[in-house]
Amino acid sequence: MRRRRAGGRTMVERASKFVLVVAGSVCFMLILYQYAGPGLSLGAPGGRAPPDDLDLFPTPDPHYEKKYYFPVRELERSLRFDMKGDDVIVFLHIQKTGGTTFGRHLVQNVRLEVPCDCRPGQKKCTCYRPNRRETWLFSRFSTGWSCGLHADWTELTNCVPGVLDRRDSAALRTPRKFYYITLLRDPVSRYLSEWRHVQRGATWKTSLHMCDGRTPTPEELPPCYEGTDWSGCTLQEFMECPYNLANNRQVRMLADLSLVGCYNLSFIPEGKRAQLLLESAKKNLRGMAFFGLTEFQRKTQYLFERTFNLKFIRPFMQYNSTRAGGVEVDEDTIRRIEELNDLDMQLYDYAKDLFQQRYQYKRQLERREQRLRSREERLLHRAKEALPREDADEPGRVPTEDYMSHIEKW
Repeated sequence: MRRRRAGGRTMVERASKFVLVVAGSVCFMLILYQYAGPGLSLGAPGGRAPPDDLDLFPTPDPHYEKKYYFPVRELERSLRFDMKGDDVIVFLHIQKTGGTTFGRHLVQNVRLEVPCDCRPGQKKCTCYRPNRRETWLFSRFSTGWSCGLHADWTELTNCVPGVLDRRDSAALRTPRKFYYITLLRDPVSRYLSEWRHVQRGATWKTSLHMCDGRTPTPEELPPCYEGTDWSGCTLQEFMECPYNLANNRQVRMLADLSLVGCYNLSFIPEGKRAQLLLESAKKNLRGMAFFGLTEFQRKTQYLFERTFNLKFIRPFMQYNSTRAGGVEVDEDTIRRIEELNDLDMQLYDYAKDLFQQRYQYKRQLERREQRLRSREERLLHRAKEALPREDADEPGRVPTEDYMSHIEKW
């Protein structure tokens, strides 16, 4: 009896140790997964494309204080973009806002049924619809500068329909629907970036600035420099030119310039002109299908994907930089740039608040939907468990050998 009891205790001890080892291994694997799992890129060849369920996007700031009131209709941006129909995305590219990078994302980084055809050595890609040879994207890297170099809102809205009608005459049977998009950037950083670009020789002098059917006269838009370009100009010289289009560029390029007499500064008083431009830019920005902010790349990617129901292959990268774009300037110079770009400062403050509210709204809505789905799945699982289990032997069971033998005896 003692031997049996001793043997029983040994078996129990061995079984207990085995259970402890298994439990410890499971706990270790769970801890390891918590640290390593989120960074894994399972099923992503070459690590280029993250899995669909990997959450790359930042959590909304719960302490964010809203500055402006926007109704729900201004926060909802779930469009039924029909790539196989007649819908067209129009990208308004404002200088030095990161538009070149974003433009390349549109033609090279969107997961499409028929990807854009981008060939080495060519500046433009062919972005056809899946069902016909007709473009769904109007941008620098798809259609080129068809409405002029860095065409603004006034130019694009009056030019794009005609350009596409000439390109795709077969589409004249149905009207197109245009979805305008753009990017904005912190005005001081953008201004300094433009100055450095001009300092290196950029001019954009081939821009048309078309408004009300004509381009501005030399008197309405005098040049800031003599010669072929303004290369080598100092920041002070850049700021001192009263005709510098870098000043409040974002407001000017988003506003309806027809409201203020285009580039005719004597059309209405300066104060009234500034107010009309700012309000028009805000209105047009709200009415756009989408806009992003250079300082928030991941959130920009998130909102674009949810707005158009399109997915990017690779995540956007956020390149951290100082507010002055790498240029060392003193506080007095910063304040002077802010004064020169007062309208842009107001617009950016407004746009940033709208952008953050849209992001928070989308994330909260998405999480609410996820909670509802999880709750429905739990309820369904409980309902299945609560159903009575039918005895598999009752209906139409096959008689056993014992039963048959009893019958033979009877």
